[in-house]
Amino acid sequence: MSHTPSTPRLSLLGLSMPVAMGYIPLGAVYGFLFVQAGGAPLLALASSLIVYAGAAQYMAIPMLAGGVSLGALALATLIVNLRHVFYGLSLLHRRPPGGLGRWYMVFGLTDETYSVLTTLPADTPPGRLVLLTLLNQGWWVLGTLLGALLGQRAQLSLVGLDFALIALFTVLTVEQWRSRSSSLPLWWGLGAYGLGYLLAPDQALVIGIGLCVLGGLHAARGKAPEEAR
Repeated sequence: MSHTPSTPRLSLLGLSMPVAMGYIPLGAVYGFLFVQAGGAPLLALASSLIVYAGAAQYMAIPMLAGGVSLGALALATLIVNLRHVFYGLSLLHRRPPGGLGRWYMVFGLTDETYSVLTTLPADTPPGRLVLLTLLNQGWWVLGTLLGALLGQRAQLSLVGLDFALIALFTVLTVEQWRSRSSSLPLWWGLGAYGLGYLLAPDQALVIGIGLCVLGGLHAARGKAPEEAR
């Protein structure tokens, strides 16, 4: 009786571990830099609870320190996180039917969480998806809290911690590759970014994302007639 209830929690924890290994150090760096720039630790924690935008939170530190208006900051955050719209569209069929869980998944969908969610079986209960999303945000909030507290008391060098994000995406990419029957999406993504880098290095990511979207739409159009038959 005692073993059965613990199994789902252990499973979710295992799924979230790669994200935790990236989110805790990166969140700590964010909290540390936020406090070092003159922000209050409680504001750093509140931003990870309410905003939870990763790269946009890092971007906000120099903008806030430089006196940029909240309107400009909100617009920049919207542009940086616009890619999440496409993530959400591909998960519409798996969202909770309604209530707070549905809206929380919209709020908590990040690059890393999306990568983990798309490796789960199609029959995974929506409630487990919500809990996994919540757990991932918890790692980010924990890291922010640790970094903010440390930033109040110490001056440390953070050189090298940025590699945690590269390592995190490498692990998630490998998991995506292993969970798919075809490796074509991976090679398509690499090729799209490579082409974008050759055409315009400063806009390589935008071009690569655009080419991947076009490739996905073309694949979906080709798959529709087959499903109809």
